[in-house]
Amino acid sequence: MLPVRGRDGRATGFVRHILGSRTAWTPQGDGEFFCPGCGGDRNYQRLAGRERLTLFGVPVLARGTTEPVVECASCLHRFGVDTLDHPTTRRLSVLLREAVHAVAAAVLAAGGTGSRAALDTAAVTLRAAGCEEDAAERLALTLDGGDPRAPLTALAPHLAAAGREALLLDAALIALADGPYTPAEHATLTTIGESLLLPAEVVERVLTAARMPS
Repeated sequence: MLPVRGRDGRATGFVRHILGSRTAWTPQGDGEFFCPGCGGDRNYQRLAGRERLTLFGVPVLARGTTEPVVECASCLHRFGVDTLDHPTTRRLSVLLREAVHAVAAAVLAAGGTGSRAALDTAAVTLRAAGCEEDAAERLALTLDGGDPRAPLTALAPHLAAAGREALLLDAALIALADGPYTPAEHATLTTIGESLLLPAEVVERVLTAARMPS
């Protein structure tokens, strides 16, 4: 019995049931990730694949390796390993708290450490980000004017533009709590905006908007 061929010359019909391919997956590790399918943090297993040619469903010949994947333990969907570059919800919360803490410290160090209004505004911002109730007070006592760029650079790729602008606005409101921007505060806010990957014109727009009554 000869195989039936289609218009493109390829074998059709029963031939496709004779010859095929199958991928055998081998676990390489596991962990927790943000699953795009589930929309939340889930456990995953990293898998390496080897593809084999099959004859009547039986593997007979190796055809090489495939790109590794990660498989969600809940929905069982598989994704490229670049999915692991996205932080989990827990990790994103930590990154946000660290960034807000660094922003508040930098702005206060630039000119607001002795201002009750600036400390109160910083306290509201820190609590909104999930920091401890007395975070602003402890921040004022241990302030060293550290560089905010590292935590902001870690967070920025995972925030939408609106979120990055909101963080810069919070920083601007801390600076404005005790009066107009000082040159040092403006320079610090500009650095914060740059670290948040915001264009210069957007930074100035946000800093101008912060001065307007709500």
